[in-house]
Amino acid sequence: MSPHTKSSLSTVGAVGIIAGAFFILTSPQPVGLEPPLQEDVGTIGIISTSSGAVLTTPVEPAVATTSSPKINPSSEVKSAPIKQPAPPSVNATKSDSLEVKRIGNPYPFPPLSFAIVNEQTRLALVNILCSARSGSLRPISASAVIIDPRGVILTNAHVAQYVLLASDPKVDLSCVIRVGSPARARFIPEVLYIPPVWVKGHASEIKTSRPLGTGEHDYALLRITGTTDGSPLPPPPTGGFPYLPLDVRETIGFIDDSVLVASYPAEFIGGITSQLNLFPVSSITTIKNLLTFSDEGTVDLVSIGGVIGAQSGSSGGAIVNAWGRLIGIISTTSEGKTTAERDLRAVTLSYINRDIAVQSGLNLLTILGGDIASMANAFNASEAPGLIRLLIDQISPSQR
Repeated sequence: MSPHTKSSLSTVGAVGIIAGAFFILTSPQPVGLEPPLQEDVGTIGIISTSSGAVLTTPVEPAVATTSSPKINPSSEVKSAPIKQPAPPSVNATKSDSLEVKRIGNPYPFPPLSFAIVNEQTRLALVNILCSARSGSLRPISASAVIIDPRGVILTNAHVAQYVLLASDPKVDLSCVIRVGSPARARFIPEVLYIPPVWVKGHASEIKTSRPLGTGEHDYALLRITGTTDGSPLPPPPTGGFPYLPLDVRETIGFIDDSVLVASYPAEFIGGITSQLNLFPVSSITTIKNLLTFSDEGTVDLVSIGGVIGAQSGSSGGAIVNAWGRLIGIISTTSEGKTTAERDLRAVTLSYINRDIAVQSGLNLLTILGGDIASMANAFNASEAPGLIRLLIDQISPSQR
């Protein structure tokens, strides 16, 4: 594959209506993982407007297609196969445009068994379900990971846009965080941060059946604010939420490294089953390829290949290394009738850490080290209203 080959990927995770956005990066053409639940064909309802009218606008499944995607040169994905590293503690692999160096001895302790990694990952893995209060909107189901004991959740922007919409009382939509096996509603989320650049670039696709994209800027932070039954949240720091520690270093995942992939896939089960009897799945696999969005030679995405999680509902799912560190979140998958025929892609934590610093002025670790409640309040007071308006305008143009 040429380092300069362009391609389109569909987003894996934002199901929900189940409409996940799908992004395409390289051949084979990647497809998104979150189509709408099939049983319910519905609409997003605008409950109230300035004129007092009640509007409903049909919303198509958000599943990306591979037809003539347009990718800006700045978001071109360059991919070059990287050979298996040699024995030395620091290894480099070169292509025409990408040089990658392995971190030698990345942790001061040995790898864990994947049975332990899976157990820890399952505790931090959550499902996001968004549905209309009146049943007018097909539910969307996606995945996410708790990354902080205070209840900070990392997922995709194409998932979090529905949580953002649900925060507006005029929009007939509600979102819950579900946990367990099967998934059960437990917590109430709010948006802590979603890149405005992603919403502005993709708002027009919210009614598109199969949106196109590359996965660039496709991440978001949510915050758990309460429980569905009114019970108290687990108090940090003595307790708090189970979470996965992050590794945001560059090139912490390398070709042929073993990783655990975990998510709540929902493509091949019915919509009612997805809502009432949805289970997480895990796979142990290896990293197949490293990809970049830029000319900087950074590893921005990893290719995982065809695993059971390569289907709708998996967006926002976890890619965890043998030391139990979260190193990526599922974002896109290639087109294919079966999961074995698809190529699952994940944005790396190193990319998210770099890009969120560019977009917000604070990197991921700085955000997690600060007052997340104040940050969420500031974002929802300043940035969120304009982004919500942008999304509503796409759903109901007459409300502009």
